[in-house]
Amino acid sequence: MEVSGARKSNAPRSLVTGGAGFLGSHVCDRLIAEGHEVLCLDNLLTGSVKNIEHLIGNPRFQFVQADVADPAGLTSALGLGKAAPGPGSKPAGALDYILHLASPASPVDYARYPMETLRAGSEGTRQALELARACGSVFLVTSSSEVYGDPEISPQVESYWGHVNPIGPRSCYDEAKRFAEAVTMAYARQHGVAVRIARIFNTYGERMRVEDGRVLPNFLMQALRDQTLTVYGDGSQTRSFCYVSDMVEGLYRLLLSSEAGPVNLGNPEEVTILEVAKEVIELTGSRSQIIFQPLPTDDPRRRKPDIGKAVAQLHWRPVVSRREGIRRVIPYFENCARAANPARPS
Repeated sequence: MEVSGARKSNAPRSLVTGGAGFLGSHVCDRLIAEGHEVLCLDNLLTGSVKNIEHLIGNPRFQFVQADVADPAGLTSALGLGKAAPGPGSKPAGALDYILHLASPASPVDYARYPMETLRAGSEGTRQALELARACGSVFLVTSSSEVYGDPEISPQVESYWGHVNPIGPRSCYDEAKRFAEAVTMAYARQHGVAVRIARIFNTYGERMRVEDGRVLPNFLMQALRDQTLTVYGDGSQTRSFCYVSDMVEGLYRLLLSSEAGPVNLGNPEEVTILEVAKEVIELTGSRSQIIFQPLPTDDPRRRKPDIGKAVAQLHWRPVVSRREGIRRVIPYFENCARAANPARPS
């Protein structure tokens, strides 16, 4: 493990775990744009250096390839306790903000890496909280709408305790996020750590991995290749899709607020999976047809966030409609499709 670069200013310094992932890399971009020094930590299990290569060489950006759940050498890799580079500067390892995003985040990934998913949510969260405690950092953890499981109420409000199968095929992710929330609140109550809990609903945008198994990457790649779109069940299950720029705005506002959370962040525009499939075919101009496959075990029937708390406390709501967001992201997936099959005519 190695940290490149050195502390050069008194600008806010932020650690982003999972910073080379889809959402994490966009968070790094936002923090850099806001004047932060950013330390990006990622073990590259599902993240990619490609997502942050445009930041490499920026004097306010540093990358560490490491696992947040592995304490061995982590604090030394982060430069904690090193001498400050000049008079009046903070210690090189001082962290003003810690944003813990590290975790596999798609059903395909957490089915492939169940133990890594559990460790990221449990020991990874605890290690990150220990850093926050040591540095006096504000700590933000990205939880998930999955803490609600297959909800019995809709829309889902933060006070709802959820309807979760603790031993099902999705449980490694569901329970990891539920534990992450629990240990975060324990550190807030016992150690006084300033915490923020974000419950993220389905987010999409550029830099998503095309093979990660989530709905929109699947549909877009299938449609762009004129392949059959696979809809599970009868397609009546619902989701609410939030474009990445809206999600990053919500996370940043939560980080700078005094709201501990949890706070739902997502787009309350609810849509059925079948409607999304038809919409993707229309917007891409695809010749694809739709087929139906059996619904996976414990697949949630409803997903719709109640964002009243985010509106009231953060003055935040999504501004990019689903159709506009899909239009924006189509060129990215077109490039991915061409890269995967360069001989195919455009």
